[in-house]
Amino acid sequence: MGSISEPGTGSAGRTWGLVRSTAAAAAALLLLPAAASAAQLNVSLQGLRNLRGQVHLCLTRSADHFPDCSGDPAAVKRSLPANQAAHIAFELQPGAYALSVIHDENGNGRLDTSLGIPREGFGFSNNPHIWFGPPSFAAARFLLPAGGAALNVTMKYML
Repeated sequence: MGSISEPGTGSAGRTWGLVRSTAAAAAALLLLPAAASAAQLNVSLQGLRNLRGQVHLCLTRSADHFPDCSGDPAAVKRSLPANQAAHIAFELQPGAYALSVIHDENGNGRLDTSLGIPREGFGFSNNPHIWFGPPSFAAARFLLPAGGAALNVTMKYML
């Protein structure tokens, strides 16, 4: 099982300025939002065609950067060997995300296509129906609560 930790970019990473007394510091700590602590997201992949190559995962909170997370500095991207990708754990800030997964069977770092049709496997959070092209961010969007969550992603192969 691959385990991935991500420190996140929540309020714990921001500079809050100088606090002049320990009493003020304690009061400031009490006012931090509950989202400052990380939540665990457990992703299970079903239906990998084989265990060759790499699996690339991308978690984003931005509809503008879904499904490949390009240009999203806050995106969480991970790659691991396909034979270690059945279960992946992330530590993330609670909130709304969308997940995309690529089974890069030949290990070239991208989703290969033929006439625009994927030749390698792919999957998304919520397992939305695929028509022409990837699903919308809204179709793949899920909420990660403070208590954590589990996602089952079914891989799809077109060719």
